[in-house]
Amino acid sequence: MTRNTLSRSLHDLGLSAWFGGTLANAVALNSAASTAQHDTDTGAVANVGWDRWTPVNAAAIGAHLIGSIGQIKGNKARIKDQEGVAQMALAKTGLTAAALGLTAYGRVLGRKVAEQQRVPVASGTRPAPSTPPDVAAAQKQLRLLQWAIPGVTGALVVISSFAGEQERPSEVKKGLAKRIVG
Repeated sequence: MTRNTLSRSLHDLGLSAWFGGTLANAVALNSAASTAQHDTDTGAVANVGWDRWTPVNAAAIGAHLIGSIGQIKGNKARIKDQEGVAQMALAKTGLTAAALGLTAYGRVLGRKVAEQQRVPVASGTRPAPSTPPDVAAAQKQLRLLQWAIPGVTGALVVISSFAGEQERPSEVKKGLAKRIVG
């Protein structure tokens, strides 16, 4: 396996897990927690799920970042010489930074919710009428973040597909020719 293949694999595998795991948790875990017997158990159920996902998500993000750095190093010449590649790399970097920021903020909010033991909530991201205001506020923000994170990482999947197309030999030739000819 070449270094570029390893970098691509780490990038893609990490991004896939980051996207898929956060989407699955948004679709299933947060709402499934509402089936707990008591509303004071609902948050605890969601917290257990998210706490189990966090180290896997951290590993996925780490793999993605290591793979991304490897791809940048391996494609330095293409980034410099092939038309459109630098812009694509900048877009991917911007989306990655946004996804990291959203994920980190989601973790901060999640920990704020998890610190409260046996607080009544309707689901992992929906407060109950009796939820304390600080937890309710964090849950409302998490409700948006649960969709924003897979939205941004999903956009990264799409742009990574376009970036992969730029690596085809025919596209490299066209991109280099356009750069030379202007």
